[in-house]
Amino acid sequence: MNKRLVIFVFLCQLGMLCALSPKAVFAESTPAAEAAEPEKGPHSGRLLREDEFAVELAIFESGVPPEFRVWVTLAGEPISPEKVDLNIKLTRLGDVVDDINFRAEGDYLRGDTIIYEPHSFIVSVSARHQGKTYTWQYDNFEGRTLIKATVANAMEIDTEIVGEATLHKTIKVYGKLVLPANAKRQITARFEGEIKQVHVGLGDVVKQGQLLLTIESNESLQSYQIKAPIAGVISQQLANTGEQTGARNLLEITQSNKLLAELAIFPMDIASVNQSALVTLMVNGQGAVLTSTISGKRLPARDDQARLFLADVDNANGQLSEGTFVSALIEVDTFDVPLAVKRVGLQKFRDFTVVYAKVGDQYEVRMLELGREAGEWVEVLGGIDLGTQYVTNNSYIIKADIEKSGASHDH
Repeated sequence: MNKRLVIFVFLCQLGMLCALSPKAVFAESTPAAEAAEPEKGPHSGRLLREDEFAVELAIFESGVPPEFRVWVTLAGEPISPEKVDLNIKLTRLGDVVDDINFRAEGDYLRGDTIIYEPHSFIVSVSARHQGKTYTWQYDNFEGRTLIKATVANAMEIDTEIVGEATLHKTIKVYGKLVLPANAKRQITARFEGEIKQVHVGLGDVVKQGQLLLTIESNESLQSYQIKAPIAGVISQQLANTGEQTGARNLLEITQSNKLLAELAIFPMDIASVNQSALVTLMVNGQGAVLTSTISGKRLPARDDQARLFLADVDNANGQLSEGTFVSALIEVDTFDVPLAVKRVGLQKFRDFTVVYAKVGDQYEVRMLELGREAGEWVEVLGGIDLGTQYVTNNSYIIKADIEKSGASHDH
């Protein structure tokens, strides 16, 4: 089955499952995971009760990094936070545990740990008051889904490992292929005379030293030969057997095994292009990608102020022609970074740019702080750990599955 059709069928089936049977969707964080919306307290936090004892948990992030703040009541009346011992453990995907302790501040308990994104974890709460211990546990998942390996393979969901990378910053330019200045040779007769024989024809490929013409001198009546000074192709035939040579050009040989790419670079980028900079060339109408380096530049600027930079192009196979349009990526900087992800894996989630980390058959957002971009790579400054497996190709399938699940950002 066609790949696009497979993905379309998958997404359609996912939508049908969401509509017909909430328990059947892939995401673990669906509304059906809970019997009802969690009870909220007066501070808009989640309310947990046992008998008349209750704690209200809220992730507070107004003016400070996200942190837990907890209010405690007994029979509806506030309890002094100094009288309660509280601990919360957050078990994240991959069994990473955040262990949070609390201290009294004002009328609430304040956690000692930043709750970093994503706010997706199993929450285990332990509160001790007047010699009695109360415990609760609940799932607070967001941006997480489960897709079996067989389905992921069918959808061609690819992954890679977060690691260091060498980024190559490039600029894209356009130009055309031209012949070098010494690529053409005009063939004339040393002594005027009659052309006794033309040994080559238009379009013939000739080797250096190959016989081109036999001439009989008008003065000495002696015959002499003209041989090819270079290898190349007969690009003009201007004389025929029986004609007088005169002082005119008789033949032209063009050497096309080497070409030049003339690349137009505008003033804003000229200073960043160095001699010997790496060039990746794409030839119009051809799938092949060629590599070269900047070898020089034309002195005058064009009327549009662009300067023409030159790159040597090997044409030993004769597949390229003078005048063909090309595009090129010129490398203007290279730098190593300790963490990078592929641009193809990036998606939007809420107000964040994310990739999807993979642990077993589960996938979850990782909110990224990004740095420099170059080619297929983007530098990562924070939000994901070295060695994390993340989705590259077809990450939009994970995004679609999570959006279907309706996973919330529960504070």
